[in-house]
Amino acid sequence: MPARSTRDPIEIGLAEHACLALVADGASHGWAIGGLLAPDGELGRIWSLSRPLTYRAIDQLTEKGMITRTGTTAGRGRDRRTIAITAAGRRVNRRWLDEPVEHLRDVRTELLLKLELRDRAGLPRAPLLDAQAEALAPIVDALTQVREPDLVALWRRENARAVQRFLSAARAAEATSDATDAATDADSGSVNRAPRATGA
Repeated sequence: MPARSTRDPIEIGLAEHACLALVADGASHGWAIGGLLAPDGELGRIWSLSRPLTYRAIDQLTEKGMITRTGTTAGRGRDRRTIAITAAGRRVNRRWLDEPVEHLRDVRTELLLKLELRDRAGLPRAPLLDAQAEALAPIVDALTQVREPDLVALWRRENARAVQRFLSAARAAEATSDATDAATDADSGSVNRAPRATGA
């Protein structure tokens, strides 16, 4: 088997991507990441990961050079090993956050997770939503044109339509939010602008 080129992209799974994005966002140890990904955590309502699998993902990211151990910090019961993202990890994370998902079934989990993580990172949703709509358009078009009297085909067709509606609604909501922010900034500027002095 030929040796893998060092230029080949390192493939990591969803668990590792989620943990990497949270480290990039400032989470400095596995306990904090596990809390965010717990079923009752901030991200757990979208996609959850058990603590053992969280620590396993962190170990795998360390082995692949995506994160590095930086020391320890005091915790309840025992010290916690602190971690930080590497330059390679930052590149992988940003590329993943910009990439649309490939399959309709991944919209409910991976796409929603990416959108939430983009929010946490201060990145706009619009570029990913636009890329996602473009990537899924051929699939959605093909499924919505099928008229087979089959329950499975019906399910796939209606699911495709639901995804299409979701992407349109999410994009519209993003545009409305941007417009509101722009109006708020304009109002703040007019209030804070000092009155122009007039001659006597």
